[in-house]
Amino acid sequence: MRIVRALLIASALAFTATLTPVASIPAAAQTAALIDINSAAKADLEALKGVGPARADAIIKGRPYKGKDDLVTKKIIPENVYKDIKDKIIAKQK
Repeated sequence: MRIVRALLIASALAFTATLTPVASIPAAAQTAALIDINSAAKADLEALKGVGPARADAIIKGRPYKGKDDLVTKKIIPENVYKDIKDKIIAKQK
């Protein structure tokens, strides 16, 4: 019984050691899915929740943005839409 328990514990420890923590994933891979509001195509912007053709056009017209929160401060989109998309966008500087 002790041997079985020891084997189960050892295999559990070996399994958890092979999992990759999010912190060890390169930052480039973590941000790869983010949409850059300074360069994204209209279709990419329209894929965001609450952003249709008119808001996508407004985002494009308002470029460049110093930060993603400029979408709210420049009154391009309302706060409630921003809350839904803020984790999906970025405003890269050239």
